[in-house]
Amino acid sequence: MNILILGGGGREHSLAWAVLQNPKCDRLVVAPGNAGIAAIAECASLDINDGGVVATFVEEECIDFVIVGPEAPLAAGVADRLRDAGVLVFGPSQAAAQLEASKAFTKAICDAANTPTAAYGHFTDAAAAKAYVTDQGAPIVVKADGLAAGKGVIIAETVAQAHASIDDMFGGTFGGAGAEVVIEEFMQGEEASFFVLCDGTDVLPIGTAQDHKRVGEGDTGPNTGGMGAYSPAPVLTDDIAERALAEIIRPTMAEMAARGMPYQGVLYAGLMIENGAPRLVEYNVRFGDPECQVLMMRLGAQALDLMHAAAEGRLNKAQVNWAQDHAITVVMAAEGYPGDYAKGAVIDGLDTLPATGSQMVFHAGTSAPDGKITASGGRVLNVTARGASLREAADSAYEMIDAIDFPGGFCRRDIGWRALD
Repeated sequence: MNILILGGGGREHSLAWAVLQNPKCDRLVVAPGNAGIAAIAECASLDINDGGVVATFVEEECIDFVIVGPEAPLAAGVADRLRDAGVLVFGPSQAAAQLEASKAFTKAICDAANTPTAAYGHFTDAAAAKAYVTDQGAPIVVKADGLAAGKGVIIAETVAQAHASIDDMFGGTFGGAGAEVVIEEFMQGEEASFFVLCDGTDVLPIGTAQDHKRVGEGDTGPNTGGMGAYSPAPVLTDDIAERALAEIIRPTMAEMAARGMPYQGVLYAGLMIENGAPRLVEYNVRFGDPECQVLMMRLGAQALDLMHAAAEGRLNKAQVNWAQDHAITVVMAAEGYPGDYAKGAVIDGLDTLPATGSQMVFHAGTSAPDGKITASGGRVLNVTARGASLREAADSAYEMIDAIDFPGGFCRRDIGWRALD
């Protein structure tokens, strides 16, 4: 197959790495890609949020299968445009992508499907939102309703902090994503990520992970797009996963189908787990980043077969083959992230590191002017390792990090701490 992956971050580098291990892949193009992806696949420059542009490229380049990495093209309807053109695509329709593109939509689905989640209010003006917060008290969670690149969630410890967050959102801090807000009950427990493939009818669990959103060690500081992740997540046991499927995932899929928007692609359920009971925190309609990196490290070549089966409606005949292993990824970010950060630092030492099935550096925000790997984003590298135990994987990842010369770069040194303690 000739395969096109849309996106240019660490998630897409790991997807490309896994796809290339499968002999069914004859040619791989990634748009727009990055410096790390360019070392293993063709890269193409095109507007991935324009379905017409992508469809034309697919026709001209004889692409057989498209994998949509980020959420923005899905929310823009790129998967619909490709399906209309008869192209096989992995990723939900624009209507189904509302599960991530609108938190209010997701809450309405949860209400209709009677799935356990946080109590909430949905607001279109600041005064009403502030009144709700004052009535509910703190801690409380304030969310921009739309897409905010993983940063539109504020856990307010005080009512004053929540009011300030509301002002920021309605004031344009997150652009159009903050034109409406959802305010949620603060849920107690431990959060983990559950990934399932869906083909519109059937669902297939493909793994668990735990992300680290806060920028600082000990889970302190502001939220980021993710500073690291590990898989599997011990807190998300088989019994809890089955309960999540029965009480959350399958009812959601049934409600989506009943509304005429059957879901096809990967569904990422963020779950809060307390006393063995899962509640939904949020849905994402794509692989998480950096969770995708640890999932791909563990799945390898079979990832393509599974995504292909989901796109063709064959999940009832698919199965996942898991090794009894662990994987961890540590994000190396640019100084200042998640706020204003520096760009342009030249990164050395990457060419001395292994690139194997158990050790990989996935590029998230890099370019290569003059052939030198250069930081061009906030999250720059995903240093990823696999081992028989999480401790073995973590030691391997941090050993790789210590060999990288990234001026101004930083990372958390405690990724995986919940499972390692």
